Amino acid sequence: MTAASRTRPRVAIVGAGPAGAFAAASLLRACGDVEIDLLERLPTPWGLLRGGVAPDHQEIKRLEDTFDRQTLKRGCRFLGNVEVGADISHAELMSHYGAVIYATGAQTDKSLGIPGEDLPGSWAATEFVAWYNGHPDFRDLEFDLSARRAVVIGNGNVAADVTRMLTLSAAELARTDVADHALQALRESSIEEVVVLGRRGPAQAAFTSAELRELGHLDGVDLRVDAADVELDGVSQQWLAQEGTFTARTNVELLREFGARPRRADAERRIVLRFLRSPRLIGGDGRVESIDVRRNEIVRADDGMLRARPVDDEDRETIDCGLVLRSVGYRAVPLPDVPFDERSFVLPNARGRVLGSDREPLPGVYAVGWIKRGPTGILGTNKRDAEETVTCFAEDLAAGKLAQPANADREQIDALLAERKPDIVTVAGWRAIARHELEAGRRERRPRVKLTSRAELLDVARRAAPVPAAAHS
Repeated sequence: MTAASRTRPRVAIVGAGPAGAFAAASLLRACGDVEIDLLERLPTPWGLLRGGVAPDHQEIKRLEDTFDRQTLKRGCRFLGNVEVGADISHAELMSHYGAVIYATGAQTDKSLGIPGEDLPGSWAATEFVAWYNGHPDFRDLEFDLSARRAVVIGNGNVAADVTRMLTLSAAELARTDVADHALQALRESSIEEVVVLGRRGPAQAAFTSAELRELGHLDGVDLRVDAADVELDGVSQQWLAQEGTFTARTNVELLREFGARPRRADAERRIVLRFLRSPRLIGGDGRVESIDVRRNEIVRADDGMLRARPVDDEDRETIDCGLVLRSVGYRAVPLPDVPFDERSFVLPNARGRVLGSDREPLPGVYAVGWIKRGPTGILGTNKRDAEETVTCFAEDLAAGKLAQPANADREQIDALLAERKPDIVTVAGWRAIARHELEAGRRERRPRVKLTSRAELLDVARRAAPVPAAAHS
């Protein structure tokens, strides 16, 4: 064992998305001399920044440069194409690192629990997002865009993103880094109208005001909101006046403005926002043909929270459509041999310290991001979240609560991974992928042209960095 390995804490961060990147940057600021390995299931880093942020939001994607500067360029190693729980176990990580920070996010979607949800043509919005962003696991999905109307269930930012992607013109899409297979399919799309259903009222809409405002100013798109639909009930009026956030008040003002607009006869496509509507069933003979919805009202429950309650179970409406995108939230999945809260779908934790079955902190095990707090907040929320967890790590390190790992030398984990994953992607491999995509983008006057198959990604990475253990930046 070298002197350096005895004195420098070694930390594995599982998940190289925004939460993991913020955690790594915070660790370097707080602890300075620390060795950090970012382990990622995909061959590429940055998680939802690459695979979740909408292609037309390039200003947000520039955060990639910040992540790179604060982590990889400061000595953090990237170990891509490595799946914890399959290629290496939690126990093995603990034997090689003084601490493990889980930043695995929330990988699946919540279910509606209604009949017809699994009909062809009914998709989780997360699948659609991953498909058009070129996620390798979703590139071969086939979305039928031949109908004239689509329905999006949910009124948060993901719902706004998929709605925008369905209504942007081909020329606008071609200026983004949308995956080529999605660009071709969206160019041939027949969808003219997207109906967005919100279970609650306009005051409770989960859009950020920027996302909502953007929906109302798309070229060639008419945004429709029934003026009556934006009138607040008494409960919502009181809530907005006494408890409502600045965002909620701004959203209501925007929706009233949209509701007062005249129809745009020249618009080729249309977005219709509907509130206080819940899906009852998705209908169709072998595929999606319609969706039945019921009307809700806002009530204050016994616990003081606002709830959407059906007005009349017989008050139904049928909307003809050929595509349904369900955007009702993300959900995390358990990690092998790591405690998991099956009710809240997070790792049980106290300020980021993961708790065991006795509700006591597990030494050296931490969580950040959605796997810590649930799928809430925006990208920046992960920064504050990571700082809280890293503060706990620094406290535990100073108190001598972190055990020295049995296999503390970096070369030992490198040898183990080289044996099990000869196609591991290092920092050098990722930089080769990024160069390839950016050069292809320059040729086509686009931000980048993504490689979307795992085989393509690994091939480009392998040619740049053929030695698996060469994981240094």
